[in-house]
Amino acid sequence: MNYSKELLITEKFTIKEALKVIDKGTKRIAIVVDSSNKLLGTLNDGDIRRALLNDKTLETKIANVYFRNPSVCNIHDTKETIIKTAIKNKVYQIPIVDDEYKLVEVEDLATLLSIQTRENKVVIMAGGLGTRLRPLTDDLPKPLLKVGSKPILETIIENFANYGFKNIIISVNYKADMIKHYFDDGSNFGVNIEYIEEDKRLGTAGALSFLKKEMNEPFFVMNGDLLTNINFEHLLDFHSFGNAIATMCVREYEHQIPYGVIQIKNNKIESIEEKPINKFFVNAGIYILSPKVLEFIPDNKFYDMPTLFQELINKQLNVLSFPIHEYWLDIGRIIDYEKANNEYSNIFKE
Repeated sequence: MNYSKELLITEKFTIKEALKVIDKGTKRIAIVVDSSNKLLGTLNDGDIRRALLNDKTLETKIANVYFRNPSVCNIHDTKETIIKTAIKNKVYQIPIVDDEYKLVEVEDLATLLSIQTRENKVVIMAGGLGTRLRPLTDDLPKPLLKVGSKPILETIIENFANYGFKNIIISVNYKADMIKHYFDDGSNFGVNIEYIEEDKRLGTAGALSFLKKEMNEPFFVMNGDLLTNINFEHLLDFHSFGNAIATMCVREYEHQIPYGVIQIKNNKIESIEEKPINKFFVNAGIYILSPKVLEFIPDNKFYDMPTLFQELINKQLNVLSFPIHEYWLDIGRIIDYEKANNEYSNIFKE
C-alpha cells in the first residue's frame, strides 16, 4: 500500500486537525473520504493558506475548504497513464480509486518515476504441453513461442519487472531445459529467477506445495501463456486493502445465442428475445495469494487453481475478484497466437 490510513480525513475535521495529519505524513497532503472510503477530495498546504487568507480560522471545518475535483486515476490504469496524468495536471500525488470511486491508494510521482523493487514473489506456471498449439509446440515449449520479437514468457517477466516485482519462480515441466537455458538465473533480464521442476503433471496449483516454507507475504501466480498489461502493483494493493486470503483476476466474457430465445410457461409463449447476449466473468489465470493459502494445497499432487478457490469459498474465507478491463489474451489456440502477434506492437514495447 502506497499510503497510510493516517492520511485520511473527513469533512468533520477542522483545519487545525487536518494540518496535524498533513504534517505527520510524508506526502504533504490529506485525502478526504466519506464513511465508506469514497473519495471526496484532497487538502494540502495551499488549500489551507488560501482559506486562512479568506478569514477562515484553525477551528473552521474543512468541508468548504478542501479541493473537490482532484486529478485521479482508476485502479486499472497503467503506470504510464498515471505518470502522464500527474505531469499533465502538474500534481505530485494522484489518488487511485476503484470502479466505485473508493480510495485504494495514493501514488507519488517521484516514486512512479523510479522503479522500486518489491519483495513479493511471482510464480509463473510454464509447464504445460501446449497441445492445442501443435505443431508450433512440437519442438518448443509454449512460453518460448515468440510474440512480437520475444517469447511470451519474456514479456510476462518484463511486465512484472516494470512494476518492481523481480523475484520470479518459474514452474517447468515440458521441455524444461529449453526454458532454463533461455532465462538462466534471470540476471540478463534484470530479475532473479528460481525454478520448480515438476516431475509429473501437478495442475495449475499443485506445484505451489513446494513453496510452503518460502512465502512470507502475498505472492502472484500467473499462467505462462497470457499477455496482459494490467497494473500489477494495483492488483496487489487491491488484495491487501481488501484483506483477502486470495484474489482472482476475472474477465467479462460475452456469448451471443444465434437464435431467438423463447420463454415458455404452461405451453404458452411469454416472450421472445432475439439473439440475446449472455455475459459471464471467467477466470483470467492471474492470482494473488496470501501465504496461508498454501496450507490447503496437498503435497506433490495434481491440484488445480479453481479447486483451491472453491475450497477457500466453502470455508467462507475472504476471496475477492479483480475485474480486468485492460488488454488480456489467453494464447491457447493457433488463432489466439496469430491474434497476439497482430496486436503486440500496439500494446507492448518491442
